[in-house]
Amino acid sequence: MTKSKADEKADISVEEKLKALYDLQQIDSKIDKIKIVRGELPLEVRDLEDAVTGMEVRMNNMQEEIAELETFITDRKNSIKESQSAIKKYESQQNKVRNNREYDSLSKEVEYQNLEIQLSEKKIKEAKANIVSKNELIETSSEELKGRKKDLKIKKEELDDIIAETQKEEEVLLKKSKSSQDKIEDRLLNAYHRIRSNARNGLAVVTVQRDACGGCFNKIPPQRQLDIRMHKKIIVCEHCGRILVDASLDPNYVEVIPEEKPKARKTKAKAKEKV
Repeated sequence: MTKSKADEKADISVEEKLKALYDLQQIDSKIDKIKIVRGELPLEVRDLEDAVTGMEVRMNNMQEEIAELETFITDRKNSIKESQSAIKKYESQQNKVRNNREYDSLSKEVEYQNLEIQLSEKKIKEAKANIVSKNELIETSSEELKGRKKDLKIKKEELDDIIAETQKEEEVLLKKSKSSQDKIEDRLLNAYHRIRSNARNGLAVVTVQRDACGGCFNKIPPQRQLDIRMHKKIIVCEHCGRILVDASLDPNYVEVIPEEKPKARKTKAKAKEKV
């Protein structure tokens, strides 16, 4: 019966799992360093792109508003011409009225049309002032937009240069990271990603250094250190929650054996005293 990938991962020894986790951590840490080299540039570029897009949209909206205001002014001017024509017509009719009532009625119509003309002239004046204001704002925004686009171009060139230098290395590391993840069971991999996302420096797997956790530097009891060296179970730091591994899992690890101090020789004087 063929085993599933999940079963194959579960069959891997704890030592192999720890080794795979440690390797994955080393690869991901290298990827983190590449991202640190890029620094805040990707965010700065994104923010500048959003700012440029937002300014362009606002300027386009103002251009549309100016076009609407110009149409409004044209409509109001036509309304004034219609009112002037109506006034001429009513004044002509006033000369032919038969009684005061008709005359007063036509006078009210003339008065109403004059008020319409005054209102249209006021609205035209306000619209023209609005157009001037929007054109000034567009001119100011246009200068600011040029500056933002210039900054964006410089930042993008900087980012492109850094990406060009690190892209190949990052692609290789990402493939290695994927390969290492394929060796780790999902439950353990999810725990790794959870710890890593909560850790400030992105370290989810750390070695024991000088009897302490390599992440939070809290002391580890001798018995727990022995359990870590045995590679028989997954052990996490009781202080920071990081996965602890023995430094011997590092391929570059060199065990340092402390030199024995020479025994102090007894002096003749001390020997005589004892006798």
